[in-house]
Amino acid sequence: MIGKGSSISSTLGAIRYGNNPEKEAEQVYSHLIVGETPEEITQEFRAVQQLNQNCERNTLSFILSPTIKDGDNMSKEDLAELTKVFLEQMKLTERQAVSFVHRDKAHTHVHLYVNRIDLNGRAYNDSFIGKQSQLSAERTAKQMGIQTVQDVQFEKNKELANARGEIHKAHQQAIQGSSKDLQTYINRMQERHIGVIPVINKSKQLQGFRFEYQGQSIKGSKVHRSMSASNLLKSISRAKSVVLSGTSVPIAPSLAKAVVKKVLKIVIDKGIGI
Repeated sequence: MIGKGSSISSTLGAIRYGNNPEKEAEQVYSHLIVGETPEEITQEFRAVQQLNQNCERNTLSFILSPTIKDGDNMSKEDLAELTKVFLEQMKLTERQAVSFVHRDKAHTHVHLYVNRIDLNGRAYNDSFIGKQSQLSAERTAKQMGIQTVQDVQFEKNKELANARGEIHKAHQQAIQGSSKDLQTYINRMQERHIGVIPVINKSKQLQGFRFEYQGQSIKGSKVHRSMSASNLLKSISRAKSVVLSGTSVPIAPSLAKAVVKKVLKIVIDKGIGI
């Protein structure tokens, strides 16, 4: 779950967006509010905000985003509880508040609006509110038993590590007995369900490669250092251009220079060995 927060001055516009029917919006939570329309809710906010004329950004706006999987499984009541727990973590429970869920996209999320001014005319300290929102969202997720940002990142790292391992394994198999032809290498990788995507710069020159596998797109050097563009070309093609899908594509000068350096190093190392 991710939490974002900021102080705003356009209360009516924000609440209208939160309650937008085109977003399949539905009100899931309200506190110290009796109005139903954005105009009525804004009037109630403004009545309290009159108690503090010095605060211009007098409404707090938050977006609470559970993961897609968690969001799909959360009912209106669950999202109301999510809002309530988040407000407790932010110490905002004694202020006017209203929240709406948007389900128009795959990623279910909640728009929460809170009066920055309390019933005694005191303004909420919004220093580092963005960071506060992130930390409160983390604590809220843990309390409710749903995935935190750290949980999601761990899963992404795990998937990335698996993808890198499979790509490198396929690369080692495809490079063996190569015919010094880049297209042949690309075809061999495709047979192993891995896409090799040439990166072409604005000058229509080859400057690198990305590898795609199971939804992951990874730069060659990030898969393994032996799979950087210069190392790959050193192994399968040392020409000043390569043929891709029947078309000759020049190699970017910086990449060609790197390839030459690596080839020279191999020659020198072999000479020293002899």
